Amino acid sequence: MTTVRLNSADPVSIDTDALVVGFRSGQDGPTPATGAESLEAAFGGKLAASLGAVAFSGKAGELAKLPTFGAISAPLLVAVGLGDSPDPEGLRRAAGAAVRSLAGTARAALALPAGTAEEAEAVALGGLLGAYAFARYRTGDGQKAPVSELTVISGEPEAVAERASVLAEAVGLVRDLVNTPPSDLWPAKFAEIAEQVGGKAGLSVEVLDDKQLKDGGYGGLVGVGQGSANPPRLVRLAYNHPDAAKTLAFVGKGITFDSGGLSLKPSAAMDWMKSDMGGAGAVLGALIGIARLGLPVNAVGYLCLAENLPSGTAQRPSDVIHSYSGKTVEVLDTDAEGRLVLMDGIARAAEDGPDLIVDVATLTGAQIVALGWRTAGVMANDDAIRELVVEAAGAVGEGAWGMPLPEELRKGLDSPIADIANLQPERWGSMLAAGIFLKEFVPDGVRWAHIDMAGPAFNKGEAHGYTPKGGTGAITRTLIGLAERHASI
Repeated sequence: MTTVRLNSADPVSIDTDALVVGFRSGQDGPTPATGAESLEAAFGGKLAASLGAVAFSGKAGELAKLPTFGAISAPLLVAVGLGDSPDPEGLRRAAGAAVRSLAGTARAALALPAGTAEEAEAVALGGLLGAYAFARYRTGDGQKAPVSELTVISGEPEAVAERASVLAEAVGLVRDLVNTPPSDLWPAKFAEIAEQVGGKAGLSVEVLDDKQLKDGGYGGLVGVGQGSANPPRLVRLAYNHPDAAKTLAFVGKGITFDSGGLSLKPSAAMDWMKSDMGGAGAVLGALIGIARLGLPVNAVGYLCLAENLPSGTAQRPSDVIHSYSGKTVEVLDTDAEGRLVLMDGIARAAEDGPDLIVDVATLTGAQIVALGWRTAGVMANDDAIRELVVEAAGAVGEGAWGMPLPEELRKGLDSPIADIANLQPERWGSMLAAGIFLKEFVPDGVRWAHIDMAGPAFNKGEAHGYTPKGGTGAITRTLIGLAERHASI
């Protein structure tokens, strides 16, 4: 595990294996950013010129490595571009990219702008997230070890580093879960992990097994999970603070593998469906982060866990299921299963009397079509809540965009035999139609938001900034940010 600390030492003399230095881009070439001004003199006034000679301009995302030949204590200097005027997200990305490039190096110091607590936390968190590696299944020398010790050059208090560590560990847990293959992460195993890590963080944990779910009327969870030899689970996590005035409920889609059921997916759309539990992972990570930060807010998390497989016992298109809320649902497509487990979780979460319910899900391919791989769609039954969620995501550097819930799309979910169908027959607006479906299970007067993060939860492309290939841990920090905002109300 990578550790981080703050140190106000001069970057020229700090004892480390590699020194990361931020450079801004300018008309006359790259210039050292705040926190690294002393380096130019240490290199005899030739550092910027040397970087310019290797075509480094200081643009955001650029990296260049130079041996120091004894000019400073660190034997290796890593220049990272910050662009013109980096914000906290720019610092997180720069730190993450630089630390990722140093895999195999034991210690690194980050001389990036860190003159405020917000900047120092951004640098520390970006570095920690960039140091993430999932090596559980690697043998031999298949992957270089990540940087083990990070030092952020800053005069801010050590509590800043401690907070960054909590956030990074919460995201790292989610990344680990998303990256774990379904052969090692089925619903009961996920529930077991939630009990272990949740209990260690001081959360109260309750797990309903398949018999309890059936007896309790959780028809969505039972129906989705009935085709698998690994039965479903519902996990309830709770954090209570004596000074809390607000209660938040988070509901996460936890399909540990999604084949599509009898409405089988094509193979090209199935190989990364181990990530379909990313919403439940984000809820678990957020609850642990909230507890470890000791936020004065009450938070409840529901992990809706099932494995969606085809078999002789699987639910069929045209089946009708009875949801926990009492409403009946005609299943037109078994691959629209996420909304079926979420409808039970949302209805159960409403019984906790929360001030806000937020569900998080890798719900629709239409989200990727509409918004791409890095921006989640946010829908809500209250415009102010939708904007609050979008703002909370933006504040922590997670992409999110507010989307509508057009009333005219509700008609497409009409069923001739049940209260509602789980899918509209047309493709158009299907991300929004999924949100409209979920809205049907939110009781009147309860504020609710839905986050569709099908793309952001799993990075199928190359690593970038502090985001690795594979599981990203997306929306975990957004949920923690929402808890912080409600704690201050």
